[in-house]
Amino acid sequence: MEQTVQVDDKGVTTELTGDLWSTVLTQLDEVAERLQLDPGIHAMLRQPERELTVAVPVMMDDGHIEVFTGYRVQHSSARGPCKGGIRYHPEVNLNEARALAALMTWKCAVVDVPFGGAKGGVSCNPRQMSEAEICRLTRRYTAMIMPILGPRRDIPAPDVNTNPQVMAWMADTVSMLEGSSVIEVVTGKPVVLGGSLGRNEATGRGVAIVVREVLRRLGRPVEGTRVAVQGFGNVGSVAARLLQEMGCRIVAISDVSGGLRNSRGLDVAAIAHYLGMHRRALLADYPADDAERISNEELLTGDVDVLVPAALEHQIRADNAAAVQARIIVEGANGPTTRQADDILNERGVVVVPDILANAGGVVVSYLEWVQDLQRFFWEEETVNARLEAIMQRSLHEVWEFSQAHQVPLRLGAHMLAVRKVAEAIQTRGIFP
Repeated sequence: MEQTVQVDDKGVTTELTGDLWSTVLTQLDEVAERLQLDPGIHAMLRQPERELTVAVPVMMDDGHIEVFTGYRVQHSSARGPCKGGIRYHPEVNLNEARALAALMTWKCAVVDVPFGGAKGGVSCNPRQMSEAEICRLTRRYTAMIMPILGPRRDIPAPDVNTNPQVMAWMADTVSMLEGSSVIEVVTGKPVVLGGSLGRNEATGRGVAIVVREVLRRLGRPVEGTRVAVQGFGNVGSVAARLLQEMGCRIVAISDVSGGLRNSRGLDVAAIAHYLGMHRRALLADYPADDAERISNEELLTGDVDVLVPAALEHQIRADNAAAVQARIIVEGANGPTTRQADDILNERGVVVVPDILANAGGVVVSYLEWVQDLQRFFWEEETVNARLEAIMQRSLHEVWEFSQAHQVPLRLGAHMLAVRKVAEAIQTRGIFP
């Protein structure tokens, strides 16, 4: 979301949250100016190719009909079919879908997978719905957006409050309406329906690979590097475990309930096992006799070498960026750093690997899943992981070299590189008719 600054009569600075779509457009305008982008192509990228708003009537369990609003936005198909998640959340709206679709365009371009960006969702509160109601919602929403879906048009994936089961319902709905099996219409499916091995760990694995490669580029040893991970969900827990296996010392982790810190290192595997055995448990429930209880804010500003924010957006802000001690930040979450915080970190020489690169492992393996589905030939997990690693290594190298050549921070460099790739695709294809 866009950030503006407000200073009160006591001189206290506060960042105000604005519209994410405005932020994306402002960033695009800055990049276009630096690239001296053709004005016509710039105008094309400022507007999604296609936007669909649909009514989604659902028969609820008590017999009444509830009408929800759904969206699907396709930002660009210049580099290939559109790709992006489906989210179920009360705050889903058209501008959010526009912004996230554009960011998916840049994310796919920066890791050089042949997709454009899309995003969609339904404005609803799935926490107040039964599984049967969510199933009916999913099937009706899928039917309503089906005219613009397809394995060579637009391939959805899971996002906020959606999962492999929701993708299975989407794939089945399309297959029933088409009269043939179309499992390749979505990714992030259960393996039994054509999902890829390694998909669940892909984003966290990509984050871990990026951390290791940045350390190597800076000439710093991986062994013993002190890492803090905010967010011990799917992304953060996988990244923490893999980094520990690589030799890093995970000294702090946190979730919504708070965090744990041990300067000698936490036993990430034991913590993950405990949480897995107690499905509703949080870190606050973990019997950590050898660890100090800390807040999320204390984790962000702790004495560590690498910080991995893998929780919510806007965690590193103008009011705490100066206190961040990590010299390397790798963004496992989407948008964890505000614009003002980014400026502060850059001035202090902190290396920030942006989200569109750092957490792109998920879309990379979604691409690999799509390829496997299309050819009906599935790979061993080792093959998937090896291809993910090669793509993440190559992408970081490309962004790093580009940023150094243009003397800009990695975030700006990543966006410049992504926009340039999309612009080149548009220019090469030409304007129809």
